[in-house]
Amino acid sequence: MKKNAVVKVMTPQRERGSIAEAMETVLKNLGEDPTREGLLRTPERSEKALRFLLSGYSQSIDDIVNGALFQVKTDEMVIVKDIEFYSLCEHHMLPFFGKMHVAYLPNNRVIGLSKIPRIVDVFARRLQVQERFTQEVADALEEICEPRGVGVICEARHFCMMMRGVEKQNSSTTTSAMRGAFKRGRETRQEFLSLVQKNLS
Repeated sequence: MKKNAVVKVMTPQRERGSIAEAMETVLKNLGEDPTREGLLRTPERSEKALRFLLSGYSQSIDDIVNGALFQVKTDEMVIVKDIEFYSLCEHHMLPFFGKMHVAYLPNNRVIGLSKIPRIVDVFARRLQVQERFTQEVADALEEICEPRGVGVICEARHFCMMMRGVEKQNSSTTTSAMRGAFKRGRETRQEFLSLVQKNLS
């Protein structure tokens, strides 16, 4: 290549009405040049990232569980702690992330342990608010397992509070959802809280 030769950059053709085309418009409206080298494929990369981060819309809870329910003679509490999640706030489409603790009291039927984090991911990978997210996980587990009770605690940090607005980088939000014996029984609820308390900030 000759010195000082101009490299011709080919602008990719984007499907009309696609997320990538919309992202190109967003970049222009922000005052950027979508044809410059660093941004040339950004709309396509943004579309790919969004489709992954919001893949929960195309997932079925029944398909995720895939029949992994087993008859077991037990009624003692089952807890899966420290389930990390990453979601997008529906108000600003900025990330919020954290950990969820999920417990249930089996009624002689248990669910495969790996299915609980997968259920969390299905709901996390949608536009969310933390309050609804927590409720949805509890409702799903209650419907699938038909247990004597379900407890869910969610602690998260929100970029919409950390990066903009009040700009409070050290704040966190905790939500809970209690069903059945966890809601009615103080001792059951306290046992769950005491077992996860050390994980909560």
